[in-house]
Amino acid sequence: MNLPPDFTRTIESTFGNEGRQLIADLPALIDECSQRWGLTDVQPVPNLSYNFVAFAKRSDDKVVLKIGVPNRELTSEMTALRLFNGEGACRLIDYDEQKGFLLLERLQPGVMLSTMEDDEEATHIAAEVMSKIWRSGLDQIDTRLFGRKERSLRVTYNKFIQLSDWFDGLKRLRVLFNGGTGPLNEKLVDRVEQSVKDFFKENHKPVLMHGDFHHFNILSSERGWLVIDPKGVIGPAAYEVGPLLINPWGDLLNGNNYRLMTERRIDILHEKLGFERERIREWGLAHAILSAWWGIEDNTGWENAMIFAEMIGL
Repeated sequence: MNLPPDFTRTIESTFGNEGRQLIADLPALIDECSQRWGLTDVQPVPNLSYNFVAFAKRSDDKVVLKIGVPNRELTSEMTALRLFNGEGACRLIDYDEQKGFLLLERLQPGVMLSTMEDDEEATHIAAEVMSKIWRSGLDQIDTRLFGRKERSLRVTYNKFIQLSDWFDGLKRLRVLFNGGTGPLNEKLVDRVEQSVKDFFKENHKPVLMHGDFHHFNILSSERGWLVIDPKGVIGPAAYEVGPLLINPWGDLLNGNNYRLMTERRIDILHEKLGFERERIREWGLAHAILSAWWGIEDNTGWENAMIFAEMIGL
């Protein structure tokens, strides 16, 4: 297949031998999905990243085909989409967990929230969608959405990503730099380590959230604004504001305008979601430090995340 070189490199560097095998098998996997679900006119999207994603036709419907290396994140995404059940999110039509196949509703017109020029309006929309998709604990799960083997709440719970596991990853930062923080601001890292520890100690009721909730993952549709590509993360709900505050990346270059925009976003999120402003700020800082660490670990760049962290935290 004539795949973008950047996509091939990303898959192979991220997933190693399994990624190379996926690239090699992709034509056969697409054929398998096409026969299974009656797909025609399978056309890859232009911005491929960590999964193969394509627009396709199925009878008179337009759908999205997603194929990835089977892994915890992909399983968590499938499970989250099943629980969201189309409420605030695109619908999962069918899937194969073992093979890493997803057949999804295609959102139309499918315009990203990032294209909206009025940032205050975009933040209001984001807050409304955010509150729609959250699921409080697993005691409210409609088990009819799952097969018999998955009706145990414990089994379902284990399919999701734990936010605490993500932040435990910051320990590797200390190991890598012999107890230090390398290029990251040590005072801010110390602050995040303590604030996150305190947040997890609180007697909060964790929610199932998107986990990567930002302007590029919120699309317009005939059913309103909906999310795509959920990570399926369980933890304190206020973390969800972090990815939203730090995006879109390009606006980081706007200096004072970006600072004012961030303060207004915090005000709106406080008004719409009820979180204290300082809690929103601390989770925004925590996500920025985590993103910077991921950038170091994956060699994808940490600088932009730290620009935001210093802007919101100092």
